[in-house]
Amino acid sequence: MQSPSQAATVEPSAPAEYLEVKSLIKWFGKDRAVDNVSFSIPKGHFLTLLGPSGCGKTTTLMSIAGLHSIDSGSISVGGLVYTDPKRGLFLAPEQRDIGMVFQSYAIWPHMTVAQNVAYPLEIRKVERSEIEARVAEVLKLVGLADFADKLATQLSGGQQQRASLARAIVAKPRLLLFDEPLSNLDLKLREKMRVELKRIQKEVGITSIYVTHDQSEALVMSDDIIVMSKGRIEQKGGPVDIYTRPVNSYVSNFIGVANLLKGRVVSMLDHGFGEVEVETPDNTKALLAAKLHVDMKPGSETVLSIRPENVKITRSYEGPVSIVGKVEQAIFLGNCIDARVSWGGFEWKVLAHPRTQLVEGEKVFLKPDPAHTLAVRP
Repeated sequence: MQSPSQAATVEPSAPAEYLEVKSLIKWFGKDRAVDNVSFSIPKGHFLTLLGPSGCGKTTTLMSIAGLHSIDSGSISVGGLVYTDPKRGLFLAPEQRDIGMVFQSYAIWPHMTVAQNVAYPLEIRKVERSEIEARVAEVLKLVGLADFADKLATQLSGGQQQRASLARAIVAKPRLLLFDEPLSNLDLKLREKMRVELKRIQKEVGITSIYVTHDQSEALVMSDDIIVMSKGRIEQKGGPVDIYTRPVNSYVSNFIGVANLLKGRVVSMLDHGFGEVEVETPDNTKALLAAKLHVDMKPGSETVLSIRPENVKITRSYEGPVSIVGKVEQAIFLGNCIDARVSWGGFEWKVLAHPRTQLVEGEKVFLKPDPAHTLAVRP
């Protein structure tokens, strides 16, 4: 553990990447909560740390905030070093110029909305006229201009979260950190607030780090997503890349829904494609064309990742196809039919056109799209 000092340094020139986390390690007793994590993002970007409970995402966020000391590595923002144990540097949380929005709204019930939002400016001893102007500006931005004089307890959950966000951005911080801020809201309000938070973040342009276990939030809101597992980064990329080009079965299964079949590469085809033999729990086999991971070759063990929307389902044979299954379930969802098809002890998830008249128990043919059948690392 480092000996914290109040000193921090600004490097000679600000890096191209605004936030830089290098080789971050954090121990809790014998558990390595964050295991050699490194990433960076440009100024103004919205990055989401995504993963299940215990994956290290919140510990990483709290380390950036200075609420956890770190055991190794460094964190800097715009060239200002927040923490670097090797150099004896640790900037106190209140000196990091960070806004935070928590799962609990953390607003003072005895204050009005305007007083809550004004508080960060008052402790900075900002002039009263400027406080009033900036409070009015951010309340308008978050849609609470008409609620300035109400007590915080008179607001709904969604309005309280907006007030919390207004308080976090009113001082124009260097970084904005979100710790699962929407998890206490009901589904419809959560979906609305995703869009609103993204709009507001873009409008104010504050570099933001968002922690969630909700894949939908990550896909809707983020410029970049980091998927974490057991304290490590599994993949970093944009929402489209993460969803359509997962690097392994963990990411594929965590982001969205996927059919995952274990297999082995048996031959190479042109343009990065190959043939993969997959096998079900009861030893039913099929040979499927797939886009191979760059380091795969004949004999490589793999997992095929196929999204439900990339599987065609028909009642008639459309060769070449080698998957004949039985409809176990067909649920009408309005814009599609969510079907489950059994095949050799494996259950396929398929999204079919809403006019497809599927009957439970009937025989169907499945044809995965090779262009969207990915051979990923197990």
